[in-house]
Order: sequence, then C-alpha cells, then structure tokens
Amino acid sequence: MDKLRDIETFASVIKAGSFAKAAEAEGVTPVMIGRRITQIEKRLGGELLHRSTRKLTLTPAGSAYYQHCLDMLERLHKAERLVSDGRDYATGQLIISCPSSFGRFHVAPHLLDFMNANPDVNVSLNLSDRVVDLVRMGYEIGIRSAPAQDSNLVASRLVASHMVVCGSPAYLKMHGTPLTTDDLARHNCLAYNEHGGQQRGWHFQKDETAIAVRPTGRLTSNDGSTLTRWAVDGLGVAWRPHWEVARQLAAGELVEVLASLRAPGYDIMAVYPPQTPLPAKVRLFVSWLRSIYAMPDYWIGGLGR
Repeated sequence: MDKLRDIETFASVIKAGSFAKAAEAEGVTPVMIGRRITQIEKRLGGELLHRSTRKLTLTPAGSAYYQHCLDMLERLHKAERLVSDGRDYATGQLIISCPSSFGRFHVAPHLLDFMNANPDVNVSLNLSDRVVDLVRMGYEIGIRSAPAQDSNLVASRLVASHMVVCGSPAYLKMHGTPLTTDDLARHNCLAYNEHGGQQRGWHFQKDETAIAVRPTGRLTSNDGSTLTRWAVDGLGVAWRPHWEVARQLAAGELVEVLASLRAPGYDIMAVYPPQTPLPAKVRLFVSWLRSIYAMPDYWIGGLGR
C-alpha cells in the first residue's frame, strides 16, 4: 500500500470537498478515490469521514489526521524544493561579517526585506572593523571595503567607491580650504585610529605620482561614522569613503576639498568560501544587496543611511 499516495488523496478529497472533484484532479474515477479512503480507515481502525449524498464531514479523528497530513505534505514539499529548486530557494542560517559603519547603514536596514522575501532564512549580522577568518569563525559571507586579503575566498563586487577629503562649510569658512596636501598640516585632520595606535595615512595620486600624507589632529577614532559626525559638526576635515559621506555632500553638510587629487578607488566586495554549488542563501543575498546599491540616488538620499 502506498501510504504517501493515500495521504495525498485524503488531503485532496478534503480540499476539494468531494470524491468526484478529487478524482478529476488526480485523473482517476470517484470509485478509486473512495476505495483509497476506505483503505486508510481500515488501516487506521477508525472512521475519518461522515459521508452523505450532499457533503463530506470530517470526524474528530479525521480532523486531527487531516492536520497531520497537511504538516507532513508541507515538510515533504519543502524538502523537494531544497533539492529541485535549491538554486532559487534559500534556507538556513546566514552569518555575515561586515565593517561597522557600512553594516549599520547599508546592510542592517535591508535585512528585514530580504528575510520577508526568503522566509526560511535566519540572519546573524556581526559588525566589526576587524577582518575575520570567515572559514575558521564559521561565517557564510563577509562584506569588505578593501581588496580581499585571502586568495582562497571568492570575491564578488557589490559597488565601487572612492575616498574623499571633506569638511563642513562652517569649518572651512573659519580655517580656510586646503588647496594642496601640504595645507593639511595646518588643519585638524580627523583620522582613523585602530586600538589607540598610529593613525592611518591618507593616500592620493596626482598624474602618476603617489602622495602619502600622515594626518595630524587632536581627534581620532576607530569608528568611521563618528569621524563623519565630527566633520559635519565642524571639528575638522576627514578622509572618508564616498559611500559614508555621499548624503552629507549632496545635502551641503559637507564640502569635498582636494578634489583635483585622485583618491584611491576600491570596490565594496562580498567574499565567501568557494562552494559548488553556491548556497542559495549566499547567492541571493549578494544579488539582493547589489540590486539595492544600483538603485538611482541610493547613496545620496534614497534608502542609504
């Protein structure tokens, strides 16, 4: 006896409301459907349906059995989707490593929509400016704002960005606008600083010449959004990624300076361990972010920040 077939037939009869409609859906005769239901009842040792000439009614035992049948069929269908539609159906826990500022403003706000579109995916977003070992730490995907340092990872471009030097209109009015990199020595440079150590250098290129500047200033931080906030508040000039200050530049809260110098460009990358096939949750998440970042005006207003 094919128990799965009988379960599907029983559920079909209840949904259709009659043997005739269920038989039509399955391409068999109503007599055959009736025999299958009788076989189920005989095997279980109890009546599942009250039959009349006008309608079918579930018995209490039949009602309980019907609910279990639906649950079982749903689990079966989900398992089949994992195999047959695995490339397009995402499941499981997606653990993401991401730089703090970028993750706070450009990843976290989009996770709810991603989970609504992929209801069988749970997400854990871990924010840190420290580059972690994805494989050793158990991450499925990392978002990086610098070239991938591990050649064993697959890197997928999300969006291009570049660095800009900027300050508030009030600060530049009071202290003057730097016209060359030498002028930066006379300004309070809001520099990135890891763990209280040496400030990161600011890098530019003019024609074919690379220029490195060691910023000087009284305020440093290991949090990029704090540096941007200080710049908006008029505390100095900052060297920040365009994605972090694009909205403030568009709104006039910050003004770009030294624009004639080409600051380093780089890609925002999604990196992940090589897998064949790539899990749908990783592939769909990368595609989801890429489509958001490509939206017109995203970085200067839209959904950004």
